[in-house]
Amino acid sequence: MKVIQIAQRAVDLERATAFYSRLLGAEPLASFEQSGLVFFDLGGVRLLLERGAPPALLYLEQPDLHTAISRLEGAGVKIVAPPQLIFTHPDATLGPAGTEEWMAFIEDSEGNTVALVSRTPAAGD
Repeated sequence: MKVIQIAQRAVDLERATAFYSRLLGAEPLASFEQSGLVFFDLGGVRLLLERGAPPALLYLEQPDLHTAISRLEGAGVKIVAPPQLIFTHPDATLGPAGTEEWMAFIEDSEGNTVALVSRTPAAGD
């Protein structure tokens, strides 16, 4: 099985669309204002912003986490938790072997928490 779509709550669809357009650096694939739906592409998985959907906790890959957090903070985005080392992958069970997994958490325009994840070479590698 493969994930094809994730829905995220959007109280104000226009505001949420602007937030995710900036965060993802991409415009929506499609927008259906009357139905309250906006779609983005996340590397082959659709992100659906939907009025009335329950909140989801999204984990988005962010190659340069520290720079992204600085940029987002400078833009007024609420940082829920700053970058922190979560796990070092000794093998490839949960991520690329020999990498460190770093995460930070932000709040989107709708009050949802979004995780940004970076995998970098482990210290000493």
